Amino acid sequence: MIFNKEDYTVENVVLGEESITFRAFRNRIYVDKPVNPEFQQMHIFAPEAYYAGECIQGYTLETAPIFMPNTVGGYMPGGLEEPGLNEWQEEKKPNTIFRALQHGYVVAVPAIRGRVQRSEDGIYTGKAPACIVDYKAAVRYLHYFEKEIPGDSHKIITNGTSAGGALSSLMGATGNHADYESYLEEIGAAKASDAVFAASCYCPIINLEHADMAYEWQFDDVYGTMTEELKEVSREEAKLFPSYVNLLGLYDETGKSLTLDENGNGTFKEYIESIVIASARRALEQGMDLSDKTWLTIENGQAVAMDFKGYVEDITRMKNPPAFDKLSMDSIENDLFGSTTENFRHFTKYSREHSLAGGLMAEECVIKTMNPMNYIEDGGAQTASYWRIRHGECDRDTSLAISAMLVLKLRSEGYVVDYHAPWNVPHAGDYDLEELFTWIDGICKEV
Repeated sequence: MIFNKEDYTVENVVLGEESITFRAFRNRIYVDKPVNPEFQQMHIFAPEAYYAGECIQGYTLETAPIFMPNTVGGYMPGGLEEPGLNEWQEEKKPNTIFRALQHGYVVAVPAIRGRVQRSEDGIYTGKAPACIVDYKAAVRYLHYFEKEIPGDSHKIITNGTSAGGALSSLMGATGNHADYESYLEEIGAAKASDAVFAASCYCPIINLEHADMAYEWQFDDVYGTMTEELKEVSREEAKLFPSYVNLLGLYDETGKSLTLDENGNGTFKEYIESIVIASARRALEQGMDLSDKTWLTIENGQAVAMDFKGYVEDITRMKNPPAFDKLSMDSIENDLFGSTTENFRHFTKYSREHSLAGGLMAEECVIKTMNPMNYIEDGGAQTASYWRIRHGECDRDTSLAISAMLVLKLRSEGYVVDYHAPWNVPHAGDYDLEELFTWIDGICKEV
């Protein structure tokens, strides 16, 4: 684990009429004892203009924020990425790294282990919490070599989508917490801080041990072609959610207590509705036609009320229950919570007790490390001061309640959160880079 600042290339990427010239420090192994070296290394890019003494957006080589996106999706391994085109888009456009460099940020892109990886002797090496441990190790590397690495290591902003959004939220919530120390020591991470300045999280798939009940609460009685057995599972899971919500002690910005009764109704549900209504209002202000949304009440050009069931019927359910901890124990998340020798394990009490696979339960300490909600009130964690969370209005991959609860907890502890559910946006990320960069510039120039 070294950083040789003289080992670099100067490159130019031209995309149509746009171009960037940057200095690339590639393939920097960020731990001393890598388990999967290909996925425990990092690319670092910096605008070459900085090395000529120039400024971009008011930033210099020493003051530029370090934008740190991860490429994780579905808790699979996240590979290294280059500035260029978004190959996955039908309409090829410059990717996030290109845009971030163009805007003046230093960009650090770590590869990160994922749930399917195995060693040559068959041992699973990427199960939880390997993904968040690697992200932390990469941040420690940036802090450890901060005098040689371009940019301001005190202004690291993580970014990710879906499972990658979950990792970004974990980076924001769990800085320097002792729960991860043994894992970091095992891979030879640098003896430095893994706290970050801010976290950008698109549709984070978090709070997995409560995500099934939240999903069934939101999509309650929207069954599609479910069997009677699955309908009963849905009803049972939905009944578990109010107790969890009430245990959290949530309050809105006015101090109103947010709770649910045994039927799943109450002020918390009204709060979720207010998020959707706010999204509709912004859409109307932008000139969108929402007249086909019969579940939405519009008066004098303003969205004023909604029918919750009509809303969820409109966006439709995507997953059968349990959405994450499958009774058959074959979901992405069951895979994530496997062990070094077990490929799949349960991670909720309900699914373990009703398992159709007779599977094992993941350790409580491992489950804990994958949920940022467990650390927001923990004095042992150095939580990021600033957060930007986006959950698309019609995202069906997880309940809107999941991101809302994270936001409420963060705000109750005094953290600054920019939160919105963009209208007609599904499970996606990096769709509003101009707004994201404006937010980053704002928080970086506040301090």
